[in-house]
Amino acid sequence: MQQAASSTEPRFRVSYFALVAALIGLDRATKTAVAESMPLHDSKPIIGGFFDLVHTRNTGIAFSLFADAGPFVKDLLIPLFSLAAVALVVCLLWKAGPLGRRTQLSLVLILSGAAGNLYDRFMYGYVVDFLDFYIGSYHWPAFNVADSCITIGAGLLLLDSFVSGAREHRQEPESA
Repeated sequence: MQQAASSTEPRFRVSYFALVAALIGLDRATKTAVAESMPLHDSKPIIGGFFDLVHTRNTGIAFSLFADAGPFVKDLLIPLFSLAAVALVVCLLWKAGPLGRRTQLSLVLILSGAAGNLYDRFMYGYVVDFLDFYIGSYHWPAFNVADSCITIGAGLLLLDSFVSGAREHRQEPESA
């Protein structure tokens, strides 16, 4: 009888990185389309009172945190932190033992987003953000496909930890 393929076999690892490449490609394509079709700081309403396409440049990290920081933080610490995150996730995907599907997908999404934004930081010194959701005057900070990948991946990791924790809690033997 043939055993099912492990999630750490080379063909599965290659599929991780094929998905990462596709998501980075989608991120690059959308950022390029916005940068080439909209002037900087322009806004186009898509769903009135809820969603606009905008063209902004983020020199900080998620949600423009540290955008006003000095060059040491923006030009050195942020890219180094991003590079370390990419390296860590690559190692986890490549060397980790069997991982659940949700964990695999989480890491692929986080890697895709971190690598997509890291590319922009190294190439341009900023990241193009273009998705602007709001209700009235309350705006969520503009973001992009890479940010979405990171956020969804982190959310899936949290969900996985809660589900795994609940499963382990149910399986603990009772004390006598």
